Amino acid sequence: MVTFSPYPGDPRPRRAVDTLVQEGVTVDLVCLGDGASPRQETLQNVNIIRIPIENRRGGKLAYAYQYSAFILISTAIFALRSLVRRYDLVYVHNMPDILVLSALVPKMFGAKVILDLHDPMPELMTTIFNLDKDSLSVRLISRLEKWSLARANFVITVNVTCKRIFSSRSCRPEKIGVVMNSPDGAIFPFRSPRAHALKSGSQDKAFVIMYHGSLVERNGLDLAVEALALVRKTVRNAELRIYGQKTPFLERVMEAARQKGVDEAIHYLGPKRLEDLVAEIDACDIGVIPNQRNAFTEINTPTRIFEYLALGKPVIAPYTTGIRDYFGKDSLLFFEPGNAENLADKIEYAFWHRAETTEMVKQGQKVYREHSWPNERAQLVKFVSGLFGDGLGTVDCATHASRAVHSATLPASPTE
Repeated sequence: MVTFSPYPGDPRPRRAVDTLVQEGVTVDLVCLGDGASPRQETLQNVNIIRIPIENRRGGKLAYAYQYSAFILISTAIFALRSLVRRYDLVYVHNMPDILVLSALVPKMFGAKVILDLHDPMPELMTTIFNLDKDSLSVRLISRLEKWSLARANFVITVNVTCKRIFSSRSCRPEKIGVVMNSPDGAIFPFRSPRAHALKSGSQDKAFVIMYHGSLVERNGLDLAVEALALVRKTVRNAELRIYGQKTPFLERVMEAARQKGVDEAIHYLGPKRLEDLVAEIDACDIGVIPNQRNAFTEINTPTRIFEYLALGKPVIAPYTTGIRDYFGKDSLLFFEPGNAENLADKIEYAFWHRAETTEMVKQGQKVYREHSWPNERAQLVKFVSGLFGDGLGTVDCATHASRAVHSATLPASPTE
């Protein structure tokens, strides 16, 4: 696996590797170094090589340089290894789509290729860099997407919204499967919603609103702060707890909070491992996905929704296509994306109507169970093993236990 992030920090490639290893597959992993882990090590059936390239957020040229250097190195590694070791499968995760280049030499020697599209790059780039969809850069990215999908034997993506997008412009729908970013049940154990010990509207203890994830503008942390300022006028014990890697955007948001006089009700608690997030979610009253409205947030289905629901917590989420495809109005508290006042209204509703909110969690958990990781894992095994039979799902991966798999990933988006 090649991932432009330190392993095992990116959950989707981590789950893919765990699944393949559990099926008896040997995985070669090339990933980003973290400055602390050894350059090379072997963990179970995962052979890890860490490349010391620093991942920095920046402009288009910065991303292009980092991606190009990493692709060049990983392609060279796989080409040399293919001369002495025949890979059966190259599993490529975007971003970028063009990372599929690293699979070309193994493919020449007979390897199958899967391209796992975490995010549609045109929509993500228009959002990050505020580009017009008809700009030269976006049109070039769209052409690279189509070229990359054509190089793969099979394509996997994260939700039905993305499948519709890719099949409409780059790839026939029969070539695309969906494996959702469901949380690992071993980390996020299923818990039924618990009736809150306090009555609706009680202000005897803090009412904890939680945000965790990438601290970037499109994810709307500034909206959450605006909403908190409105909520605090009637819910004096409301507080916001924030988890994620510190960014310049966070600093701007905290300065705005000071100007609004709500900084004392906001607690930034830094980044947390998935395993450590469980206790933090347990301690909150409600989780928020306060997205702004843009081309990217309209189509994604945040994993954070499932993480809150798995632990029995209510969720406020934007009313967007990527979420509506799965959740009805009785399963989440929906707000109009980009609207701080509407977000504040939903937070207040959760505070004053706890019994109703608990029933909503139960409905949301029905959706979560349909897409729990064991179900999504079965889909992944079906798609991978299907490449070695007459059709999808006809071959058990365990029959290929002696075979080596090269899984290339780059990266989880610089966001979710």
